Formats: sequence, structure tokens, C-alpha cells
Amino acid sequence: MEKRKMEKLGVETSLLGYGCMRFPTNETGKIDRPKAKELIDRALEAGVNYIDTAYPYHGGESEAVLGEVLKEHHRDSFYLATKLPVWMVKSLEDVDRIFQEQLDRLQTDHIDFYLMHAMGRDRWEEMEKLGVADRLSQLKKEGKIRYLGFSFHDSYDAFEKILTARDWDFCQIQLNYMDKDTQAGLKGYALAAVKGVPVVVMEPVKGGYLTAYTPDVEELFHAHDPQASIASFAFRWVGSLPGVKVVLSGMTTREQLEDNLKTFTRFKPLSQAEQETVLQVVDILKSRVKNGCTGCRYCMPCPAGVDIPGCFGVWNTYHMYSNYNVVSWRWEKELGEAKQPKNCVKCGKCEKSCPQKLHIREDLEKVQEDLDKREMVL
Repeated sequence: MEKRKMEKLGVETSLLGYGCMRFPTNETGKIDRPKAKELIDRALEAGVNYIDTAYPYHGGESEAVLGEVLKEHHRDSFYLATKLPVWMVKSLEDVDRIFQEQLDRLQTDHIDFYLMHAMGRDRWEEMEKLGVADRLSQLKKEGKIRYLGFSFHDSYDAFEKILTARDWDFCQIQLNYMDKDTQAGLKGYALAAVKGVPVVVMEPVKGGYLTAYTPDVEELFHAHDPQASIASFAFRWVGSLPGVKVVLSGMTTREQLEDNLKTFTRFKPLSQAEQETVLQVVDILKSRVKNGCTGCRYCMPCPAGVDIPGCFGVWNTYHMYSNYNVVSWRWEKELGEAKQPKNCVKCGKCEKSCPQKLHIREDLEKVQEDLDKREMVL
């Protein structure tokens, strides 16, 4: 198993980390505990030593299941990461109460890597006013937390503000070859490297988007290695960055786990030719975007209740990946019947406000037609 040294902390972690947000579930929607145990046991056996969970994962069940599984392993054989749900924190008493609940769930007396969860500018400012980071630093002094960091979802400017606000032990960002310029992105990764802050990466396969493509795109990757999974190239792209110390993967099946173990055992950074192929694939996928909606929301609110930027986001993503599965939740649940283009009354208000001068009414008709047909499901 490939290991990476976090020089700042003097610890060595497995490059592959087990993300515990997507455990297998049973018919009731609860975690299938025997299957989850089998996966964690196998990962630890193969050399994975970084286990990442969070307070809300699986409705709070993830931490409890991990506590049961990990108590059968020597506590010094793995690094345990979990996160403070900052949106639930209204006082320092909340910090202490939630942290103790997590220790109880996980059946441990300390957390190795503790993160302030899903930080952005507004949440950081709220936590600063409450003194939450200082309180967590006190828990670190008491030995209940070994290393303190944050996970991040916001703009680069917000990332820079948070990263430079104090001496963090590590940080966790979303990064993959399609999101190089999204959120913290490669610019944030570079800033962390300059500051000497180890980086843990989440969403290396963009929630599964980067694991399967149309045959013409997959052939580009398989020209390098016909036996390699498409997902492996995405993992190797992230792992090729030396400042990345852990690449998290939420592995639901034994097949996914074994494929990732294959990728991260005798790990090979991407060659120059493979890097060029990744750039080619990115260009191909981006060329499939149907319109230039930037999500500025000047067109909103829609008098008919249509979520115009949301619809275009689904439409563009659907065509980019040629896969309905990657947008099904957003289309059916987040937008649902009420916010879909079928409700457009063609009043034209949106087009008068659009800085991109998009033909919104015409494009909304195409969105509804394409998503109703769903012809491009892999």
C-alpha cells in the first residue's frame, strides 16, 4: 500500500483512505453491518490506515458502526478521522457535547484527525465569533484530538481566508481532474503546499461521475492500459500530486475496494502521456455542454417556479457525461415536478435579465425533452 509522509505532523498515512459515507445498506436503508465490517477489515488488512467518517454520515450511524468494527483492531494500527458538524454548534457547550457523543459512538478516547466540517466563509466567521477553533485546540492540548483541520466547500478566496487564519495541521478539499478550478481547486492545493499543510482529498471521482464514460472516451484511457478501470485514472491523477497525503474513496462494494487496492498498491503516478489523455478527456466532456449558463441566477426568481440555473446545470451535466444516473437525484428529487421546465409559461422575464443572452425559453424546452427521453444512459 502506498504511504505518504505528513512531514509537518511526522506521521505516515496510506494514500488510499476509507471514506465512510457510502457503506452498503440493507432493505431498511440502515448500514449492512456485516458487509461494512467485511470491507473495513479487508481495507485494514491491505494496509489502509486512514478511516474517515463524520457525525451526520448515514444519519449518524456511520460513527457507531465504525466504533463496533474498529474496537477489534489495535487502536494504534489506524488513524481515525471524524468531523464537527459546525452547523449544529451554537455555543461552546455544543462543541463539548457533540465531541463527547462522537467519542462514545466511536468507542475511543481520542480522535486522530478532527475536522471542522464543510467550512466556508460564513461558517468560519460564525465559528470564529464563538471561539470554536480555540476550544478544539484546547481539546488537542488535552490529548483528545491529535491533529486539527477543516474540510472545505466554498470559493478559493474563502479557502485562503480560512487556511491562513491559523496554523492548521491539515485540510481536506474536493479535487479531481474535472474540478481543478472549482472551490479550492489546484490553486488552493498549491497554497496549502506553500504553507506546508498536508492535503486530504475528497471526491476524487466526483461522486462517481469519473468512473464510466461512453466507449469512445473510455478507449482513450484503455489505450494506456486496457485492464485498468476508468476510476483508477482519476485516483492516480489526484495521487500524482505530491502534496496530497490521503485520497478518500467511499467504497460501497468489495469490487470497488479491490479495484482501489490494486490502484494504490505499487502506486504509479500518471505518465506524461496519461496526463495528456486526461486533458483530452476534459476537453471532450466540456465540449458537450449544451449552453453557457454560469449559474449567476440573474434570471431568478422565475414567476412559474422553474429553477432555471438548476435545470441547465442538470442538462449540461447529463450531456457532459452521457449518463442519466449522474443527474437522476438532482432532476427527480432536488428539482422535482415543480421546478422543471415543463412549468415555463414563456413570459420572457428571464431572458431580459440574462447576462449571457441565452435563449432560455428555447433551451428549457430542450432540457425537458432530453431528460424525458433519457436516451443516453450508460
